[in-house]
Amino acid sequence: MSQTRFINPDALGKPPGYTHVVEATTPARIVYIAGQLGADKDGKLSANFRQQAVQTFENLKHALAAVGERFEHVVKFNNYLVDLKYLPMFRQVRDSYLSDQNRPASTTLAISGLAREGGLLEIEAVAEWIHLRQRCLRL
Repeated sequence: MSQTRFINPDALGKPPGYTHVVEATTPARIVYIAGQLGADKDGKLSANFRQQAVQTFENLKHALAAVGERFEHVVKFNNYLVDLKYLPMFRQVRDSYLSDQNRPASTTLAISGLAREGGLLEIEAVAEWIHLRQRCLRL
């Protein structure tokens, strides 16, 4: 049976909105989601950071749904922001998509730019995919 533990060791400071360590001991499949931008289906980017952040998380939601998963199954995010001044707004948007419990491990980097001109953030995700048989056992 699958077991995922979300751990914030006492020796480390309390993280703001993520978990320091996520351990998956499981026969499950791991799903890697390529970096998602705040572009809509037609490739259009808003110039507004909040709108790009919302669209990025919507894109991640659709990618997760393609394998029958949701944000609660994400165990790791890699976040790339072109400017850390957006970090508080990024956290607000991210937090609106995640449960307050069992937050994924997360790394956020400030970078000089993205491959897509006008992109303000990009997020990669890793999710744990439980096979149907194991999922039924969990219910």
